[in-house]
Amino acid sequence: MDLLITSLAARPDLASVFDEFAGAWPEFMYHDPVTEALFEPLLAAHPGTLLIAVDPAEPGRPAARACSVPYGWTADPADGLPPGGYDHVILSGSAALAPASADGGGAVDAARTAAGSAEIGGAAGGGAHRLAAALEITIRPDLRGTGLSGRMLGALRDTLAAQGFTGLVAPVRPNHKHRHPTEPMSTYLARRRPDGLPEDPWLRTHVRAGASVVGIAPASMTVTAPLARWRQWTGLPFDTDGPVIVPEALVPVRCDLAAGIAVYVEPNVWVHHRLTP
Repeated sequence: MDLLITSLAARPDLASVFDEFAGAWPEFMYHDPVTEALFEPLLAAHPGTLLIAVDPAEPGRPAARACSVPYGWTADPADGLPPGGYDHVILSGSAALAPASADGGGAVDAARTAAGSAEIGGAAGGGAHRLAAALEITIRPDLRGTGLSGRMLGALRDTLAAQGFTGLVAPVRPNHKHRHPTEPMSTYLARRRPDGLPEDPWLRTHVRAGASVVGIAPASMTVTAPLARWRQWTGLPFDTDGPVIVPEALVPVRCDLAAGIAVYVEPNVWVHHRLTP
């Protein structure tokens, strides 16, 4: 397929189809409160680091997208990244969007407090490391397995390097971990093919593109919701205390009948792409 891969800054007319990926992720993942409150405003502030792939003959039906934002982590990513992973990227990026309001209220101020200030700099990164963080690369379901994810990752690396970013980090969601939900991420991460590359296909794509695995984000995303919502999202009964295996979840969801809630804490894997020699 002959695709146009471009940023929304270069093609703002494609913003209208940027969200046309219904059902690309498990339903429960859309209900992380950090995502619900802050994801869209954060993306809207950084069109230059958002990529979309379209077939020029069918521009109203996008093929893929890549969402990244500046990430003001001031330490060397090789020395480790925060346990909050995905949520931390969104919180710290949102905190950097605007100064605190006069009354101390609002979502941005809440993000500033939640993200903390000691470890994050300005929106474009601080110190010797001008970092961007990839929040997702989404492929239209009928195009999965065609190598498009690798193309989008390469295009994202090139785009960010051209903008002067020195590194790209990502809290990667290994795309086969859901097949082993009770296995600790640390042992799953140790799974290797005979050629030494990661067994997980999405991690392998990152490593082949030049990334280094720099650690685990044990609490990258947290979804807490009433049991009725979990039943609606998954079709499962959620009628027993303890861990519940949920399709597409990387780890079990913890069900608490007395409290009437279930909690999902998703681990991710931090990778670091150096974009400059």
